[in-house]
Amino acid sequence: MTNKPDRVVLIGVAGDSGCGKSTFLRRLTDLFGEDFVTVICLDDYHSLDRKQRKETGITALNPKANNFDLMYEQVKALKNGETINKPIYNHETGMIDPPERIDPNHVVVIEGLHPLYDERVRGLLDFSVYLDISDEVKIAWKIQRDMAERGHTYEDVLAAINARRPDFTAYIDPQKEFADVVVRVLPTQLIKNDTERKVLRVQMIQRDGVEGFEPAYLFDEGSTIDWIPCGRKLTCSYPGIRMHYGPDTYYSNSVSILEVDGQFDRLEEVIYLEQHLSKTSAKYNGELTELLLKHRDYPGSNNGTGLFQVLTGLKMRATYERLIAPAKVAVRV
Repeated sequence: MTNKPDRVVLIGVAGDSGCGKSTFLRRLTDLFGEDFVTVICLDDYHSLDRKQRKETGITALNPKANNFDLMYEQVKALKNGETINKPIYNHETGMIDPPERIDPNHVVVIEGLHPLYDERVRGLLDFSVYLDISDEVKIAWKIQRDMAERGHTYEDVLAAINARRPDFTAYIDPQKEFADVVVRVLPTQLIKNDTERKVLRVQMIQRDGVEGFEPAYLFDEGSTIDWIPCGRKLTCSYPGIRMHYGPDTYYSNSVSILEVDGQFDRLEEVIYLEQHLSKTSAKYNGELTELLLKHRDYPGSNNGTGLFQVLTGLKMRATYERLIAPAKVAVRV
């Protein structure tokens, strides 16, 4: 690890399994640098191992299968600059392994099913994002993955999703209300009766009124904009690209929504879109596009998923820099 931080900045990344958390976390470590970030998977706070969950019929999504008291104590300790001995949930064996030592780092990311569930843990976060995949897209993705890679049948995949749904609806989905940013992946509206789900409509729902967080906008802040950017400066094959921006209400919170429907043919041309976005928190013109191009192989890079994951990462960096500024000044004095 790098030298002991003056202040630990705590980020929460929430969402169901298979919603793109690992890709987003890779983008974050690319942005901050691997030594600068410690990622904690909240599965490590399972209080029931796989066998116990099977015996009791309690799923990992159910808060009863997780130790929120320990999670709160340890996350709070890290934020206060203290070292912890964190338990390890072994995904291979389904057992809880002996703990490991975790030192505080400049940025600590807690990711998993429940980072925004417990009010105490939520109160410690400096920034939070919820990755929200609509049912239609989730089913299509899971079918492609599980049938192709794991040999499951369509019925198996659907049964697995339906078995999780009650707990997902009860405990995971409601956390969206508390996130600073929700990245929402939806079916495209550009293709009628689309079942492939290769072309996606992606929204970045940015909460207004969060201290120090300035929502990014398209053209004119607070207006409602619908824009078809295709033409000489942006190559668009069928079905094209549409962008939308405007104020809205989400879970009774005032929000600003950015939306991209469609996919990019040439990532280099995303700079054309970037030039029409304001308050991206990029350090220079083209940084957003550059970060996207750096890992064009990451899932979602050719649509709004990658674009908004990078944009959310830039917002997290801006939050980090704002929060450590007083500590830097104090050190100089």
